[in-house]
Amino acid sequence: MNAFVSHTPAPAGASMADALRAEAAIEPDAVSTVPARKETQIIAIYGKGGIGKSFTLANLSYMMAQQGRRVLLIGCDPKSDTTSLLFGGRSCPTIIETSSKRKLAGEAVAIGDVCFKRDGVYAMELGGPEVGRGCGGRGIIHGFELLEKLGFHEWGFDYVLLDFLGDVVCGGFGLPIARDMCQKVIVVASNDLQSLYVANNVCSAVDYFRKLGGNVGVAGMVINKDDGTGEAQAFADSVGIPVLSAIPADDDIRRKSANYEIIGTPGGRWAPMFEQLAEQVASAPPVRPNPLTHENLLNLFKGDAVGRNVVLVPATEADMCPASVSTKASLEVIYEGA
Repeated sequence: MNAFVSHTPAPAGASMADALRAEAAIEPDAVSTVPARKETQIIAIYGKGGIGKSFTLANLSYMMAQQGRRVLLIGCDPKSDTTSLLFGGRSCPTIIETSSKRKLAGEAVAIGDVCFKRDGVYAMELGGPEVGRGCGGRGIIHGFELLEKLGFHEWGFDYVLLDFLGDVVCGGFGLPIARDMCQKVIVVASNDLQSLYVANNVCSAVDYFRKLGGNVGVAGMVINKDDGTGEAQAFADSVGIPVLSAIPADDDIRRKSANYEIIGTPGGRWAPMFEQLAEQVASAPPVRPNPLTHENLLNLFKGDAVGRNVVLVPATEADMCPASVSTKASLEVIYEGA
């Protein structure tokens, strides 16, 4: 800005016209040739527990980092297993656990206490309460409050990937969608009814908050353990979202994943698949999905697989208490002239 350029002031006693001429003679700042810095893309990945979100994200984030992107992976599942594959099976201290310990010791949490890196990927786990000792969704909210105190909105990453459990309806897990904390959502599913049921719920949440004025959209679906039966592709077509990648149900992938091996490495057998996924994740626009009714979701599967021919027969009082059912006089009060 010219206002910050130092220059020789007009001589003392000079007229206002001389002062204006001196100011006009100042050369403008040179036009910046530095490429414009893109806004950080914050992407929330949802899916049924055990569907392969952590596997997908660990390999995706690793590949993106090898392509020169600055990537932060944040595990938002109370199981705290998002980063385990990235770190070869090792677990890292969670933000909530570390915060509790530091608070008891009267100390502040530092970045190095909760954020760790491998080959260019930065990763952390929010964590959550132990089973039966608190609300997982509230733990997510608390975790993001701590992230904001650590300067989350000032960090200079190209991509922040959030791993969220999708088969719950708690508001904490829907935080990125409800509060526009991310720009887009990606769902991970397979060719089974339960994972697509979860994917449809996520699409319903996105659609609901778009109706309320939200901006988050669904960028697409990753089909994991694809056996070629086609239900997940049919679901994506029906709700109007693209399939970003189909990861096959391959024994090599299964064995390496079980051994905590990253397969999304440049030059490897599976490199092209994750290279393409990285490009798709980066460029896919967020769209508003059209979630299916439960009946239409069932229609993606064969009738003999989901029992659509079953008839709902109402139960009776006699069914519930067969040995003690008796007809009782009505206690209804009848008023004259009613």
